[in-house]
Order: sequence, then structure tokens, then C-alpha cells
Amino acid sequence: MSVTPEPDQVEPPSPPGRTVRVLDLALRVAGGALAVFGGVLTAVVELVLAGVRVGGHLIGVSVLVVIVANIALGWFAHVTVGRRWAVVLPAVPWFAMMVVAAGRTDEGDVLLSGDNWVGLAMIVAGAMTFAVLGFRLMLAPPARTDT
Repeated sequence: MSVTPEPDQVEPPSPPGRTVRVLDLALRVAGGALAVFGGVLTAVVELVLAGVRVGGHLIGVSVLVVIVANIALGWFAHVTVGRRWAVVLPAVPWFAMMVVAAGRTDEGDVLLSGDNWVGLAMIVAGAMTFAVLGFRLMLAPPARTDT
């Protein structure tokens, strides 16, 4: 017959050492940097896919890519950084890329024109995806840290 210690007799775990904390911080910063890079990379890929046509008609494949990619980026940022606000890390560069793509260059070039339904749907879908992710993270109950 084993004797289990009383809850007040169990010693709390010792705090992690300095090396573990520094390594944890470095991994969180690296995860945040990867999330920012991922936001830029997926924005570029989505902008390239915005003009894909089959038989002369836009097919809108970038709208599906933006939803899947932004969900994955938001999840990755939240998990690697360990903070709820981390969903902003890929969202800000993604939005910045969309704003730049919607503007006209000095030569008159524009990546996302107003008459391109795919580009408009892509911007709306991407913005809504990040908004829903952020809202869900705000409403989520705090994570338990019991061991």
C-alpha cells in the first residue's frame, strides 16, 4: 500500500535555470521572426496567385490559399511565441503587403486592381481570417499551468 503525500506536503518545482530561460526566449523570438517572414512570404505567393486564370477566367485559388495560410500562420505565431497577441506578427506584414500591392507605382503598374474580384476577395478573406483568429484568442480561457 503506497502512501500519497498530502497536497500541502508536495514541494513546488524549482524555477528553471538561466540557460533554460534564455533558450526559451531565443526560441520565442525566432518563432516570432519566422511568423513575420511567413506573413510576407504568403502575401507574395497569394499576390502571384491572384491573377491565375483558366480559360481566360479568374479562378480565385488565392482566396483559398489566403484562408489556409493565414490560419496556419496565426496558429504558428501563437504557439511559438506563447502569447495571444502574437497573431499580430504575421498579420501586420501581410496587411502592409496588400496595401502596397493595391497602390499604383510610378510607372502605373498595380498588382491588385479594383476590377479584379479575386484580389478584393483575397483581401477581405485574409483580413477576416486574422480578425477571427484574434477574436477567438481574446475569448479563449487562460491556459492552465498545472503539472
